[in-house]
Amino acid sequence: MSNPEPQQLIDELDNILDRERVALMAGDLSKLEELLAKKEKVISKLNSVTELEREALELVQTKLSRNQQLLDSAMEGIRSVAARMAELRRIRRGLDVYDQSGRRNRFGTRGATKLEKRA
Repeated sequence: MSNPEPQQLIDELDNILDRERVALMAGDLSKLEELLAKKEKVISKLNSVTELEREALELVQTKLSRNQQLLDSAMEGIRSVAARMAELRRIRRGLDVYDQSGRRNRFGTRGATKLEKRA
């Protein structure tokens, strides 16, 4: 496939986008790096083709938009988890309060932070 036809490139990109969607839906973020490299390579080849028809690219454009929304949602979830973990770490360190004169006081948490298993 040294000089692929435009439709072959579109079909290849379509296949990559389907695989990317499956990985995003399954939460398998480790596959995204490989797929991104392949996607960029195919898109680069498509950008060099001058005789592309708009209709041939519409389905691929729809899939690109869909996958971008899924990726944005995944990133939002990751940011949310990171923020929640940071908040939990902050709470474990103690509670900061201010007295009447505006001085900050820290109240540490009591006891160990491990769970006790009871039979």
